[in-house]
Amino acid sequence: IRVHICQVKEDKMEIIQIIAITLSSIGALNWGLVGLFKFDLVAFLSGGKVFGQLTPISRTVYIGVGAAGAIAAATAGIL
Repeated sequence: IRVHICQVKEDKMEIIQIIAITLSSIGALNWGLVGLFKFDLVAFLSGGKVFGQLTPISRTVYIGVGAAGAIAAATAGIL
């Protein structure tokens, strides 16, 4: 039973890591677009009319990306 519980915990952690890496990648691509073209894809997709305009959706995405970056760094042993 103990081995099974450990496997379930590892599977959940792997899912969290995949989500964190995916969100971190989205954030990195968005910042690349901002740096290269002054185009904020997250703001654009969430209905922002002006560069950098925050909407409830974009704020949620930015918070998720920030948390994902911290999780990805921590699980990679960077933090």
